[in-house]
Amino acid sequence: MQKFGFRIRTQTGLAVENLAIQAESQELAEFKLRKMYHHATVLECRVLDDLPRSDATDLEGAISLIIGKSE
Repeated sequence: MQKFGFRIRTQTGLAVENLAIQAESQELAEFKLRKMYHHATVLECRVLDDLPRSDATDLEGAISLIIGKSE
């Protein structure tokens, strides 16, 4: 799965930025987007980089980030 970042304009003209949707493909991400924002115009779509899950759940890594210690 990938995460896609969207910048859209809603039907009423409101700009929505930094809208992230996780999906298997860009087409599926846009399908999910259109279920939430009917008649929206997609201004930009990009693939977002994800951090590996092990970094997010690694207690030692989190503590070293908090105290500013680099390995």
